[in-house]
Amino acid sequence: MPRVKRGTIANKKRKRTLKRTKGFRWDRKSKERAAKEALLHSLSRKFKGRKEKKRVYRTLWNTKISAAVREHEMSYSRFIDALKKKGVKLDRKVLADIAEHEPETFKKIIEFVR
Repeated sequence: MPRVKRGTIANKKRKRTLKRTKGFRWDRKSKERAAKEALLHSLSRKFKGRKEKKRVYRTLWNTKISAAVREHEMSYSRFIDALKKKGVKLDRKVLADIAEHEPETFKKIIEFVR
């Protein structure tokens, strides 16, 4: 009888697990048992992380807008309220970007809102 070499499926599975844990810290990226455990936890937290990311970015945008508005003697809440009353349809992401990279344009927006 010819010799049968086994384990192609097992090797494939092992490689796939280690490939998915690439970039993890310590032994979790290179040792199969630790990698499996790390994957179980990371996959269960993946959904939560995606939702959390949106919250974190929104607070960051609010902080950037607030800092830029305070330079022009106005509070964040008054600024947002004035934007709504004037019917300006810029969202916080865009406002934060303008405030950070184009202060002159942001100043014009504040003047328009006042």
